[in-house]
Amino acid sequence: MESSSATAGVSTRREATRQKLYEAAVTLIAEQGFSATTVDEIAERAGVAKGTVYYNFASKSVLFEELLRHGVGLLTASLREAAEMTARAGGGKVDALDAMIRAGLVFIDRYPAFTQLYVAELWRTNRAWQSTLMVVRQQAVAVVEGVLREGVENGEFSDEIDVPLTASALVGMVLVAALDWQSFQPERSLDDVHAALSRLLQGRVSGRKG
Repeated sequence: MESSSATAGVSTRREATRQKLYEAAVTLIAEQGFSATTVDEIAERAGVAKGTVYYNFASKSVLFEELLRHGVGLLTASLREAAEMTARAGGGKVDALDAMIRAGLVFIDRYPAFTQLYVAELWRTNRAWQSTLMVVRQQAVAVVEGVLREGVENGEFSDEIDVPLTASALVGMVLVAALDWQSFQPERSLDDVHAALSRLLQGRVSGRKG
């Protein structure tokens, strides 16, 4: 039992250290770019020794790849939780998508630097972690795809919708709208932005009622 507790303690401390390194790396890279950011700077920002960085990650590239995996994993989990909570409350699939939009906005509001990096990296093609980025992106999109497919199957959505493209469009809408909000319209509240995207989701942009 003591051995198990000690192992758990080491694991918890290591995870806390990795979290510090993720936060330091994402902040520095957002400020000055990946190439200009050094391991020394990451260690200093995280308040650890340089050797601690290499103890946890083989290189700066590996650290950044794991950062992307970690961050998108958190986003995916928040989207899934929003959908599951809506289902438990008896809501429909439109309600689930609306809850996922809000969950995405909350995530982006909490981790703006990570979101900026993630969106920027999506458009790069010469990175060592490109394949990893595509895999974790698909994990997030797949959660939305699942809700859309269930909506089609139960008749809530038209069977003519292109599920993969619609899911990608919804995720992209949230990412781009949130970044625009933070960069150019910071005076808006999260509720304002969610309300605008919610109207888009429910097809009320034209102003028609009914």
